[in-house]
Amino acid sequence: MKKLRKALEEYLRVRRTFGFKLRMAGDALHKFVSFLERKKSSVITTKLSLSWATQLSNVQPAQWANHLGMVRQFAMYHSATDSRTEIPPEGLLPYKYHRKPPYIYSESEIIKLFKAAKRLPSQTGLKPKTYVTLLGLLAVTGMRISEIINLNNDDVNQEQGVLTIRQTKFGKTRLVPIHSSTQRMLRQYIRFRDKIHPKQKTPNFFVSERGTRLRYDIVHRTYVQLSRKIGLRGSSDSHGPRLHDFRHRFAVKTILGWYRKNVDVERHMPELSTYLGHTHVSGTYWYLSATPELLRLAAKRLDRKKDIL
Repeated sequence: MKKLRKALEEYLRVRRTFGFKLRMAGDALHKFVSFLERKKSSVITTKLSLSWATQLSNVQPAQWANHLGMVRQFAMYHSATDSRTEIPPEGLLPYKYHRKPPYIYSESEIIKLFKAAKRLPSQTGLKPKTYVTLLGLLAVTGMRISEIINLNNDDVNQEQGVLTIRQTKFGKTRLVPIHSSTQRMLRQYIRFRDKIHPKQKTPNFFVSERGTRLRYDIVHRTYVQLSRKIGLRGSSDSHGPRLHDFRHRFAVKTILGWYRKNVDVERHMPELSTYLGHTHVSGTYWYLSATPELLRLAAKRLDRKKDIL
C-alpha cells in the first residue's frame, strides 16, 4: 500500500514540475488510493477504478468521467513500474461536461447582497467590511474568487490603480486596472483593516475577523448564507447563483455595452479575454451563445452585415 502512495507522490511531483497545479486531481487521487486501501488492493484495476469514479450519486455523470480520467493518467504513469496495473480504457464513461448557463445578477440583487453583508455579525465590524469590499471587487472586475482571496498587499498598486494577479487558474500573471471609485473603496478597507489589525498576520489583502488569510470554504459558506437571506436560493437549496456568476455578469454586461454603443465586438473581444485571464478568446465568445440577449444582438449584427454585402 505504501508503494502505491509513494508512486502517487512521485507522479504528482513530476507533473507539477511541468507547471500543472493539480489541486483537485491531487486530492481526488489521494482519495482513490485510500479507496484501494479500504478494498485491500495494492493494484490499480479497471473494475476498482470504475467503482471509485462512480461511487458518488449526487454529481453529474461528467464528474465520474473526469475522476476516471484522473485515475487513467496516474495508471499510465504507474504501469511503467508495476506491470500488474490496469489502465482503464478511454470512452468507458463517455460523459461530457455541459457548462452551466451564466446567472446574471440584477442591480437590485447585488444591492441586496451588499446590504445583507453589512449586517453580518462581527465583534469588530471587520467581517461586514471585508465581505462588502470583496463582493464589490468581484462585481466590478470580473476576477475569480480564488484570485481575490490570493491577492496580497503588494499586488495592490494604489498609485497606478492596478491589481497584479499572480496566482491565476492557469499559472499566468496579468494586470487588472481598476476605476478610481474602486481605488477609494480599497483604500477605505485598508484603513479599517489596519485599525483593527495594525500588526498583520498575513500578507493577504483581505483578511478574516482574526486577521488571518480568508479560506475559500468559509467565503463560499458565508455567500450561501447571504444569498439565502435575500431569497436568491431557498433555505435548503444546495444549488443556486454562485460567486463565479459575478464574473459572468461582468463579461456579459461589458459585451452588452459594446453592442448597444455599436462597438466592433469582434475587434475588442481579445481585450476582454486578456482582462479576464482566459487562455483563449473562444472562452470569452462562449458568452454570446450562452446568453440569449447577447445571442439576439449578435444575430442582428450579423444580419445587418449580410444586408450590406
